Amino acid sequence: MLTNCNINHVIMEKIDRLDRKILSILSKNARIPFKDVAAECGVSRAAIHQRVQHLIEADVITGSGFDVNPKSLGYSTCTYVGINLEKGSMYKNVVEELQHIPEVVECHFTTGPYTMLVKLYARDNEQLMELLNGRLQGIHGVVATETLISLEQSLKREIPVSIDEE
Repeated sequence: MLTNCNINHVIMEKIDRLDRKILSILSKNARIPFKDVAAECGVSRAAIHQRVQHLIEADVITGSGFDVNPKSLGYSTCTYVGINLEKGSMYKNVVEELQHIPEVVECHFTTGPYTMLVKLYARDNEQLMELLNGRLQGIHGVVATETLISLEQSLKREIPVSIDEE
């Protein structure tokens, strides 16, 4: 039986030096043309395309979208909400409810003082209060929330890809 740890180990064994170099390049600039990646790696565009497709299928590459600045859409408040549930087993049902709240952009099942940690954006304090009191705290199973407002995002990056590891 394969556990998540074993599956990750199997995936890591299949990632060779060329895959790591491709990942390193793409993690710095996801919009770089494959022909430029190929030139930097010393292989054909077709080889890059095949490798990237394989990395996507293996869930090594999990996204390739654009990051939209929430402030440009009028969302000035970034908030992290620690949520405590009546029972941890209610997590999946609560996640289903959270999916109906578009301002919630991340949700994590956590250890520590909270059962869950949610990241959300609000246009202003009034909308934040409505999201907290009217939406989150109204979800069946939610017994308490604690709100942390982000004053500034000082760092955002991908995990570094070491080319020399195998």
